[in-house]
Amino acid sequence: MDRRHPPLSPACRTLPQHVRHWADTIPDRRALTFVDFPAPGSRGVHRTLTWRRLDLRVRALAARLAAQAEPGARVALLCPQGTEYVTGFLAALTAGLVAVPLYPPGLPGHGDRLSGVLADARPTAVVTTSRVAKEVRELVGESGMKVVCADEVPDDEAGDRPPVDVDAEALAYLQYTSGSTRAPAGVEITHGNVVANARQALAAYGADTHPVTCVGWLPLYHDMGLVLSVAAPVVRGALSVLMDPAAFLNEPVRWLRLLGAHPRAIGAAPNFAYDYCAGTVTDAQKADLRLDGVTALINGSEPVRPGSVDRFQAAFADRGLPATAHCPSYGLAEATVFVSAARPGQPLGRFALDRDALAAGKALPARPDDPRAVLLAGCGTPAGQRVRIADPVSRAVLPEGEVGEVWVQGPNVGRGYWNRREESERVFGAAFAGEADAPDGRWLRTGDLGAVLDGQLIVTGRLKDLVIVDGRNHYPQDVEATAQDAHPAVRRDRLAVFAVPGGSGERVVLVAEHVRAASLASLDVPAVVRAVRGAVSMRHGLRLADVVLVPPGAVARTSSGKVSRALTRARYLEGAYAREGGAEVGSGSGGGAAPGCTAGGTPGDTPGDTPGGAPGDTPGDTPGGAPGGTPGDTRRGAPGDMPGSSADSTSRAAG
Repeated sequence: MDRRHPPLSPACRTLPQHVRHWADTIPDRRALTFVDFPAPGSRGVHRTLTWRRLDLRVRALAARLAAQAEPGARVALLCPQGTEYVTGFLAALTAGLVAVPLYPPGLPGHGDRLSGVLADARPTAVVTTSRVAKEVRELVGESGMKVVCADEVPDDEAGDRPPVDVDAEALAYLQYTSGSTRAPAGVEITHGNVVANARQALAAYGADTHPVTCVGWLPLYHDMGLVLSVAAPVVRGALSVLMDPAAFLNEPVRWLRLLGAHPRAIGAAPNFAYDYCAGTVTDAQKADLRLDGVTALINGSEPVRPGSVDRFQAAFADRGLPATAHCPSYGLAEATVFVSAARPGQPLGRFALDRDALAAGKALPARPDDPRAVLLAGCGTPAGQRVRIADPVSRAVLPEGEVGEVWVQGPNVGRGYWNRREESERVFGAAFAGEADAPDGRWLRTGDLGAVLDGQLIVTGRLKDLVIVDGRNHYPQDVEATAQDAHPAVRRDRLAVFAVPGGSGERVVLVAEHVRAASLASLDVPAVVRAVRGAVSMRHGLRLADVVLVPPGAVARTSSGKVSRALTRARYLEGAYAREGGAEVGSGSGGGAAPGCTAGGTPGDTPGDTPGGAPGDTPGDTPGGAPGGTPGDTRRGAPGDMPGSSADSTSRAAG
């Protein structure tokens, strides 16, 4: 029987210790529910594990894994979204192994990434399920990796085997970044890191003192999904309610119903998902929604747009949704995930900044109705960690109102990158210049740009993505926002701005997908190009050297669904967007998508289409609540672009 008020979180140092604690103290309380939607219109089939049952399944699978691999060996998780993913992850940690959260084979456009991560991590064993075992065995081939199907391990394998006494400083798992600005790297997360970050997130969202239910559809291979749907509930002894990302994409009202069905519910999603819900959920579907019990709606993994929050609130205010439930957040895989967040119960932090001043590195206020103002949401304050803004060159601490690189220090910051010693030292071992009052210790360089205003963190962009022309900084997400508003044929959140070498300096290029409702043959491409160029020139004083219009799915994305400007730039330079079949698609460029371009999934597309943006990646991959997102991974998913298979879901914390 569930207790009305669960006991406070114990002082356990690892997730396996927490599981055992809750199994001993509240064995019959629900720990995990996976809701499956087997058919359109289904209200959901619930599969629930109590804490006693979760502990039993974890111990049984841990015993099987311990027989297959030595302590410290890597175990890859190639499971679909579901209870087996959770038990597999916790079992690896319980056995003293190092988990590698991934996804099953078959995610369109990401086979090379999956193979690359497996080659880098070199796992001894793989955990999967019988449903996808055939594809997994074909993937591992003759590599020698042992394949364990979590759903085929009997309960009696748990036996009386004592749990491994794991040190909190030992490596728990490798969180591979989604690679929006570079090749994926495995962030080394210790047992202590993940417990600390779970506690920080619980404190930030008010879940450390009140009972809550975590309701999520984000993929568990992504840092935000893993921490908010697994680690935080395990640390708190709270119920985690999970669904598949594809189930959300096909009927977003399903997520809202689950939020409304559980008291003090906490949910998380990238910015696009809130726009998607507001534009897709029908009046008839809203009729039975009750959202007055929602405690916090975390908005992360891609730039948080105040307008999206307003549209979502307007759509569901009459369903009881509290206006103060919205929590723009920022984080990244290198910090486990969570760094900073607005607190529930507080009004949304809105900031209108002067675009010219922002380009010069100053966060100066502007009138919200000024057409040249940049509108950003504040990502609140950190919990249990320190955040400073640094000059990325001089390493000096910058005062409030100046834009620089976001640096982070705390018990949640990972050890470094797997097998990348030099890069680890550069990113995780930063130190401020030697002024007397400079903060001491080792700091994480996030690669994200931001400022502090009125005590709140404002994320303005990604350092590597900055476009510098004639000495002026231009944030690509800002230019992209102008371009997608310039003409209705431009597909929202599916475009990339970047600089390429030119004869007399940098040239600025825009590659944009057109909307699915149109075809290239039916579009007046020159008119689209003129509209985009004119809007960008007028608003940013920036000349676009090339504007290329491509079919849906042609703009490169990361495994978390975010647009990858770096990969799109590389494909552009390789000529991948040049003529294919003779179709004119841009300012003189031809073409369709290059072979191998990631397909973009939308509701109605085949499940398994590449995920749209989600919270939590590596520097540049973390959820960022401002244009540009966070290190390397700021997500920019469009409706229907999140991972569309059960293996897919999302996470960088966005502000």
